[in-house]
Amino acid sequence: MPLCPSCETRFETWDQVASHMVSMAEKSNPSHVMWLNRNISLQELTPSELGKRLETFFSGSLKAWIITKFIEKFYGETPHPFMMAMQKPTKELLLGYVIEHQHFLVNWVKVLSKIIYDTNEIEIIRYELENITTEFVGTESSPAHYELLLRMGESLGMRRERILSTPPLKGTTEAIKTWREISNRHWTEVMAAMHSLELVADKNIRRYGAKIHYFNERILESDEFPTAVRDFLREGYEADQYHAEMALDLVEKYAQDQERVKITVLRSFDAFSKYLHSRLERAWLLEAQGVIA
Repeated sequence: MPLCPSCETRFETWDQVASHMVSMAEKSNPSHVMWLNRNISLQELTPSELGKRLETFFSGSLKAWIITKFIEKFYGETPHPFMMAMQKPTKELLLGYVIEHQHFLVNWVKVLSKIIYDTNEIEIIRYELENITTEFVGTESSPAHYELLLRMGESLGMRRERILSTPPLKGTTEAIKTWREISNRHWTEVMAAMHSLELVADKNIRRYGAKIHYFNERILESDEFPTAVRDFLREGYEADQYHAEMALDLVEKYAQDQERVKITVLRSFDAFSKYLHSRLERAWLLEAQGVIA
C-alpha cells in the first residue's frame, strides 16, 4: 500500500496519496510543499496527474531505484556544486572538506553502531563492523579513513588540534541531526540511508549515468597535491564501490517495506546535499580569513 512520502500516512491507492498531498499543499503545509517541489514539480498538478507522477517516481527495484535517484540528485544535468568544485579543488576547499567531514565520520560510525544494535543478522553485523574498522579504526597496515582525512588536513598546513577543535557549521549540524533521527527507524532503512551515500565516490559512477566523477581523477597522479591528499582520495575511490554495492544488495535482501526505505533514503539525500554545501561554506570562510595554521 502506498504512503505519503512526507507524513507517511498509508493509503490504498496512489490517487488517494495524490489527493492528500494536493490538499496539504493547498493548506501551504511546509513539509508536503517542499517534498513536492524537490522531487516532483514546482508546478501545481491535478490529483490525477500527481497520482501518476508519484507511482512512476516510486516504481522500480530498490537497489536500482536508489542508484538512479542518487545520480539524478547529485550527478545529473546539474551536478552538486561541491562535486563541480572538486574538479579543480583549492587548498581551502580541501580543508573545508576535512573540517566538516571529521564530524560526519564520527557520526557515521555512531549510526552504523545503531544498525548493529538493532539487527540479529550476523552478515549485517559483520559487514558493519568491517565498515567501522575501515572508516574509523584502521589496521596495522591500513590507516582508517578518519586518520587519512586528518593527515590530508595537516599536509595542507592546518594543525590537527585546530581541525579537531573546530565545531561543525550549521548545515553539517542539521544534517547530522537528520541522520540521528533516521537511526531510530528500522535498520534496513538506516543502512540504505547511510550506505547509499557511499555512491558519491564510486569509481564506476559514470556507468550509472553520472556526468562527472566525485573529483578530477587526474589528482590521483598529479604532483600538484601532497601525497596525503592523494592517499585520502584514493582510499575512498577504491573502497566505496564495494561498500555501496554490497550494502544495497543486503538492504534489498532484507527490506520488507521497500517504499518506506525509499522515503528514508530521500531524506538522507536532502541531508547530504545540505552537508556538502557546508564543505563549500567552510572553504569560503577560510578564504575570507586568509590564514591557515
